[in-house]
Amino acid sequence: MHATIRGALRVLGVLAALAALATGCSKGSNTDSAGKSSARPTSPSSSHRGLGDIFVGGKAVTGSKPTGNTKVPYQRTYSDGTLYVSVTGYRSMMYGNTGLEALYDDVLAAGASGAASGDVVTTIDPAAQKAAFDALGDRQGAAVALDAESGKLLAVVSTPSYDPAAFSGRGPEDAKAWKAANTDARSPMVNRALRRAGAPGATFSVVVAAAALEQGLYTTVDGATSSPLAYVLPATQTRVTGASPQCENASIRLALRYSCDNVFTKMAAELGPAQLSSMAVKFGFNDGTLRVPLQVSESSYPGAGRSPSQAALTGIGVGDVRATPLEMARVAAAIANGGRLVTPQLVERVTKADGSTQQPKPSGGGAEQVISRRTADVLQSALKTAASDVVSQGSGETESKISGKTGWVTGTQGDSATSWFTGYADRTDGRRIAVAVCVEGLPSPAGGARGSEQAVQVAEEILASVS
Repeated sequence: MHATIRGALRVLGVLAALAALATGCSKGSNTDSAGKSSARPTSPSSSHRGLGDIFVGGKAVTGSKPTGNTKVPYQRTYSDGTLYVSVTGYRSMMYGNTGLEALYDDVLAAGASGAASGDVVTTIDPAAQKAAFDALGDRQGAAVALDAESGKLLAVVSTPSYDPAAFSGRGPEDAKAWKAANTDARSPMVNRALRRAGAPGATFSVVVAAAALEQGLYTTVDGATSSPLAYVLPATQTRVTGASPQCENASIRLALRYSCDNVFTKMAAELGPAQLSSMAVKFGFNDGTLRVPLQVSESSYPGAGRSPSQAALTGIGVGDVRATPLEMARVAAAIANGGRLVTPQLVERVTKADGSTQQPKPSGGGAEQVISRRTADVLQSALKTAASDVVSQGSGETESKISGKTGWVTGTQGDSATSWFTGYADRTDGRRIAVAVCVEGLPSPAGGARGSEQAVQVAEEILASVS
């Protein structure tokens, strides 16, 4: 997207990506923690008094201090609380717990002896987390990065953030900070990465393309799709026009390259809602049971009752399609992982005071082959080809390891939009890292295609940090 992808990224493999603008990153509510001060060593210890701790990259990002209160003897403290709040959750003497603080309360709380029964070790990569957090800044948005093969979550970021240490106690200043965080119009306590699902826009077209290939509607990504440049939605007079003359009868490869809405709406109409729903479910949509182990809002593909025109519009990720950034990162990971979808996981292990360890069982079980290896391979090839136009818009260069697809879906209120990016890259150790980024509340200029740059810039920073 920019020349920075060439120098800063330094990724050995091919970055395959989808980028789009949509009405929102996600939907729902539930945040986690952040704050100040930690008094723990750089690795889990089983012999400390006070609250148990949450670890990131071998270092405790939480701590505790005595309160002198027999009922609540310890108050939680945080290191880099605003950075990790979407991971840890908050622990407050007045307002309870959320996130990992709540989920592992039986491990982290100090027992009758004054000592906790253990610590929680996360999968988060501190460099990836910080890169995402800094790149998003104070904008409303979210970013997720995960290992495509293992499902380990390397970054879970939601912005704007808040400091959980500000209300971990029970004084008047804590009450003031709590009220400020909860009444902020930007909703900092909502975990946008996991708990807000919005229209994913053109990033969803990779799911449509996968369905078309799996169902035999098309046997190759290079065959013409017989798509008029201005496609009329079924039973309407509404036209969906491709963004480029190249979109007329474009192949899947070209449709991904030029963000051809006409191709994917027609493709969705030809597939029908049943086949599209089946493919979306395979990728993880309509699953209300997913836990990472934090609760995740359900990403959804609309069920029966859609009109033919509404069903066609789902081909470009609107018409009641909803996805969290986590879900779109899973889609990218499945393509990167040869068609195998894994359950994302935030907790590496629980280290108990007696020296034993426990590894949480993923809620979705092991990896599942959701599309064939052949379909995954040809989609990788098609997305790789998409690179030249995307890069030339940003830097004037045609050689790059980035591939992408852009598109705009304006908001239903006002003239705002959301910038989406989802894709993957190879690390120097051969592991593939999938990412999804969304940036909300952007103006919706007439230029359209380049609006995804904001999300792409964040993704560049994340991938550079883990290369």
